[in-house]
Amino acid sequence: MAKSNKEGTRTERLFATILLLQNRPYMTSRDLADHFGVSRRTIFRDLRALSDSGVPLTYSEGGGYEILEGYQLPPLMLTAREAATLLVGTEFMRLQSDASLRTDADAVSLKIRAVLPREIREYVDHLSENTVLDPYWSHAVQAEGKESGKWFKLSEAVARSRKVIMEYFVESRQELTQRRVDPLGLVYYTDHWNLIAFDHLREEVRNFRLDRIEEMFVLSERFERPEGFDLQTYLEQEGRRSDPIPVRLQFSAAVYPRVRSGIPARIEEEEREGETVRVRFTFENLDYLASWLLRFGADVTVLEPSGLLERHQEAAAAVLSNYDK
Repeated sequence: MAKSNKEGTRTERLFATILLLQNRPYMTSRDLADHFGVSRRTIFRDLRALSDSGVPLTYSEGGGYEILEGYQLPPLMLTAREAATLLVGTEFMRLQSDASLRTDADAVSLKIRAVLPREIREYVDHLSENTVLDPYWSHAVQAEGKESGKWFKLSEAVARSRKVIMEYFVESRQELTQRRVDPLGLVYYTDHWNLIAFDHLREEVRNFRLDRIEEMFVLSERFERPEGFDLQTYLEQEGRRSDPIPVRLQFSAAVYPRVRSGIPARIEEEEREGETVRVRFTFENLDYLASWLLRFGADVTVLEPSGLLERHQEAAAAVLSNYDK
């Protein structure tokens, strides 16, 4: 297994070397060694392997390697992980308000699928069916930290129906628990990724936040998905059971076009009056919503509920306190 991983790493480095020299010609062996974090001897072996395979490498008079103009790489090669990354990226683009972005995202997705090997295409299709980026829940943010790296491991577990064991922090009880789960889907909504999985401890389908998974391990053991389980249907049912809170906000008309494309919920009512726009929707996480509203400064007023008004005032006061020192 170690040998296979090493060979895979070298193949990826050779491919990356071609791309690098086509975009940044005249790199020396030392430049390449520093870039990839390997020895110059390794780089010399790589360059020899590329030449033997027909890549037209030359060494310029001024110093450094280059690839003769006109050389074309073989058809696009993607790993399952890279394909999954592109899947998420194009799906996020399809949620944007700009119609041209949605059209381009669809075109890119079709082109990528056309060149994927059958096995990876089937992997991506299965993952796509079990990943939700819903415009009524989704509000894209760049998330680092505890979620980093877990998405790819869990996406593979979802796509290949592999069991997972994990340590999960239950915030309400401030307790670290041991869980064995069957991953059924990945969902991005509000401000974080979530794993929807059958929990063997509770013997029911549960929602697990990725940023609360302390440790995890994907097993080789496979599982059978619950008969008739559909991720989108499950989420809609959970939404109806969650008793969301009615929210009414007032924005200045000038800022509202920017607001509307980012509201993290389904808009139920929209009323324009003079220079203001009033909007109504339902939402659950008032703490998140209060922080989100800060970006609009004095252009937003919370009309209801009182709980959101209090949180918004507290969030604004916390910002002001930084300047009272």
